[in-house]
Amino acid sequence: MTGEKRSLDRVRLENYKSIKALDLELCKVNILIGVNGAGKSNLISFLSLLNAMVEKRLQEFVVKEGGAGNLLHFGPKESTYIQAELYFQRNYYKFRLEYTKDDKLSYAYEEVGFDRGDNEWFAHNINSSNPFLQWSSYESRLEEEARNPGFSGGKSIAFYVYHSIKSWRVYHFHDTSPSSPLRRACDINDNRFLREDGSNLPAFLYMLKHRHPEHYNLIESTFRSYVPAFDRFILEPQVLNPERIRLEWKPRGKDQTFSALHMSDGSLRLLCLLTLFLQPEELMPSTIIVDEPELGLHPAGIYLLSELIKASPVQVIASTQSPNLVKHFEPKDVIVAEYKDGRSTFNRLERENLVQWLEDYSLGELWEKNLIGGRP
Repeated sequence: MTGEKRSLDRVRLENYKSIKALDLELCKVNILIGVNGAGKSNLISFLSLLNAMVEKRLQEFVVKEGGAGNLLHFGPKESTYIQAELYFQRNYYKFRLEYTKDDKLSYAYEEVGFDRGDNEWFAHNINSSNPFLQWSSYESRLEEEARNPGFSGGKSIAFYVYHSIKSWRVYHFHDTSPSSPLRRACDINDNRFLREDGSNLPAFLYMLKHRHPEHYNLIESTFRSYVPAFDRFILEPQVLNPERIRLEWKPRGKDQTFSALHMSDGSLRLLCLLTLFLQPEELMPSTIIVDEPELGLHPAGIYLLSELIKASPVQVIASTQSPNLVKHFEPKDVIVAEYKDGRSTFNRLERENLVQWLEDYSLGELWEKNLIGGRP
């Protein structure tokens, strides 16, 4: 399905949490930096909202966020709607969500379109709060529209937009506690994609081992080179419950087998990242979104992470608090989030403004010296 997915080229957004107004062009690599509370997480939250919308989980998302009022910029007394435009190459998706008295969000409109060239756009309304329409405006109709053929008989605009948004995932590999899903057994058939929290990691690796051995071997050998105690993975269905599988591994020079409970937090997170970025391209999301991926990694692992991001065949959006990670990127890769006068702003760095500084300092050092913003 690789050809059906498009990267997100541009996002325009109004009235989402701390983001009053945003017009941001996205590149292949997008590293978000800024202080706590600057708005990085809110931008990532918006991308999660989009994923929930296309899966018809908008109202579920609203409930988990504590009601629609918590999603609006300074609440419903200040803002009564969320509006956005998303551009995927020549396709676009627009919508406006209105606040309702029962603390929900309802579609005022939902629209897809296509760039015909010479600034001529074709637009098609697929959802509305019009009471004469027979469907509810509380959930997206993008999925239904994606099933319909395009006007020329091929795949529709909605088809590409739907599959692009549905495929992206927001990854958090933070929970590595003893009770974490990362350390427990999982359903062996839960292997279509790597889940956002890595909870199906053993099943996904097992699938790669049998269906994509070259990618599996690369993951295993790379992990071995960064974890000296590691020799190889032991991935087999459980004897007494073959529908379940857990991550086991063999240490170098020993016959004993250990479980994921005997793997360090940093090693487990590194394995998740290697699996995410070294899986076959056809299994990857259209956009990989990952929150603070450097957490718990050794400096050598942080360098490896930067190389994985830069070599990724798909778009990457990553937020970080690590100057050690930022130093491995170019200014054009970095977006600085700042909070001022009650709103978040996002600005991409420009190399020409930093040329002289970069002769003596890395980009991470410039961030630490508060020369690029994103600091208290």
